[in-house]
Amino acid sequence: MASQLSDEQAHDIAIHALGLVGTPYRYGGNTPQSGFDCSGLIGHVYQTRAQIVPPRTVAKLNGWGYPVSADRIRSGDLVIFGQRDVVTHAGIYVGQGRFVHAPSTGGEVRLEYLSSKYWAAQQVAFRRP
Repeated sequence: MASQLSDEQAHDIAIHALGLVGTPYRYGGNTPQSGFDCSGLIGHVYQTRAQIVPPRTVAKLNGWGYPVSADRIRSGDLVIFGQRDVVTHAGIYVGQGRFVHAPSTGGEVRLEYLSSKYWAAQQVAFRRP
């Protein structure tokens, strides 16, 4: 299945996401000025860098695009987390086993490793728009 994104757009999405590391978390936030929640971060990056409007909730992001196996992921793909088959969180894969996301209240946009103890214990899926 062909992606809506060129390799160049996917790379640009990853670079832009990395540039937002440190932005404050805010529930419902979707701009660098207001802060981000996880789906707001994804929406902002995809709209700004690829003019693609993703769904606004993590539940709907889980059905957006198409699934990608862990050995085929590329920068710009979505990382979808869950527990007991319920989608709980999402981020943007940026390469080398890392992803950018807006964690819960009180946090800020961060770069983390999928292999870290907390994230490795979650169910994870990858999706490509």
